[in-house]
Amino acid sequence: MPQSVVRHENEHLYADPPATAAGSTLSDAILRMRRGERAQAQRAHQRAGLRGVDLTALRYLVQGYRDERDISPKDLLVMLRTSSATITNVVERLVGRGLVERVQHPRDRRAHYLVPTAEAIRVVDAAYSAHHSAIVEVIDSLTEEQAEIGALVIGRLAERLDELDRVELLASVDALR
Repeated sequence: MPQSVVRHENEHLYADPPATAAGSTLSDAILRMRRGERAQAQRAHQRAGLRGVDLTALRYLVQGYRDERDISPKDLLVMLRTSSATITNVVERLVGRGLVERVQHPRDRRAHYLVPTAEAIRVVDAAYSAHHSAIVEVIDSLTEEQAEIGALVIGRLAERLDELDRVELLASVDALR
């Protein structure tokens, strides 16, 4: 019984439903996609054998490496929106598993960068490849018009959620003052 509640939790909106049948169908599809995304995220953690925050940190480090950007522990702290104690523990675990190396800053002896190893890149790619390949497969099966409409809808949803995030972030900063 408890798993049934968990399994169906994503089928419910905590707001009034869309006004039209087509809107409800779209809302249902989005909720199903979110459920699938969460399941894929759990599978990625299992494939990688890492905790959620560790895999997210490693993914960011791999992205930074591929973009030829140096990422420090402070950068990771901002990206993960967490505490310095958490970052210290994450980095220690990743270094301990041979997935990350600390590289000394060339001009500042007190600073260092975090660089993913070849094994880290393999772990991240293996953790996400099936998920991302499935998404690309579906996108590639769409007509140009379908892809444009999908991009428009998803883009508008993302913009609204980003706006909501900015408003809530500003409110939390104001509350701290």
